[in-house]
Amino acid sequence: MSLLDYFRRSRKKSASVAKDRLQILVARDRSARGAPDYLPLLRQELLAVIAKYETIDLEQVSVSLDRSSGCEVLELNIVLPDAPTLAAAKREARHAGAVTTPTLRV
Repeated sequence: MSLLDYFRRSRKKSASVAKDRLQILVARDRSARGAPDYLPLLRQELLAVIAKYETIDLEQVSVSLDRSSGCEVLELNIVLPDAPTLAAAKREARHAGAVTTPTLRV
């Protein structure tokens, strides 16, 4: 490498350097916090979708996010009502003339 090559080499643009630094800061900030910011919103959206297809008791729902060995696992535990209760509710809805929606089996 000659002396002229040293002065001619292109430097990284300040925008790319700033972007790299910002990514490092965001990654450090996310790892410092315990739970992600989106978890409460994700919980609400998941429960809304499940409630479309199944009657659920919100007190019987637990959501947790576990981190281990570089992997995140979202665990959602829902206690579903008994099957005979669902069948009876569907029969009542049919007799009342209401439209029923298919149930989602998990």
